[in-house]
Amino acid sequence: MASFQTRGASLDYDVAGSTGPLVVQLHGLTSSRERDGQLGLNLARALRDHRILRYDARAHGRSTGTLAEADYSWPSLADDLLALLDHVAPGEEVHGVGPSMGTGTLLHAALKDPARFASLTLVTPPTAWKRRASQSETYLANAAMVEQEGIAAFVQRGSTAPTPPALAHAPETSVAVPERLLPAVMRGAAATDLPKGKDVAAIGVPALILAWSGDRSHPLSTAQQLHARMPHSRIVVARTPYGIMAWPGLFAEFVTTVGSGDVPF
Repeated sequence: MASFQTRGASLDYDVAGSTGPLVVQLHGLTSSRERDGQLGLNLARALRDHRILRYDARAHGRSTGTLAEADYSWPSLADDLLALLDHVAPGEEVHGVGPSMGTGTLLHAALKDPARFASLTLVTPPTAWKRRASQSETYLANAAMVEQEGIAAFVQRGSTAPTPPALAHAPETSVAVPERLLPAVMRGAAATDLPKGKDVAAIGVPALILAWSGDRSHPLSTAQQLHARMPHSRIVVARTPYGIMAWPGLFAEFVTTVGSGDVPF
């Protein structure tokens, strides 16, 4: 384990492997690299001959954070990502992969530094654009709930939410954000969105979009719109747990093909 200091936070990270191109793997809101592994979302585990950088976003997992809500917007998290890449792999072109909040972070980072990424794998893209307002209201309500009733009430509400079919047999996991910071994290998420459609269309790197069905917080419509707007993209939808089991292999094939100089679709 190692840590990197940036803008008032200490980002906890690790790098597996010593040779080969670098892959950076992100995670989703209120999760961590450890929790994503428990959920079967450590997609880089099937990749060989690459270095794998995994880290916990600020206020998540083993990383520290601040009480500034703006620090948790996706453009701000993109600044964290790019600063960490400058520290770990200065000047290197990397492959990025991440679910939900990780997808938002990667898209904003790719716009800020287009030459940095060789490919993007966008996993379970979150609500965006016209549908973002209702999700933002949910985040704001959750922030208020944590402040008034504590994190246990937030966890209880989450336990009663419908589970996507692809996660039908996933183990129970806990929120990976401290109660003190969770309201700020939620309000930062409420105030952010994916880049505008025309900006997404300008991202020219190959993209693999991995989505699942039956999840209002990660609707297929976002994944489909990203696929329609990104000229070099492929979309794969998991409708059962077996679909998610195929994702590491699909990701490894995608990254290896891009690394060989081919556009896989």
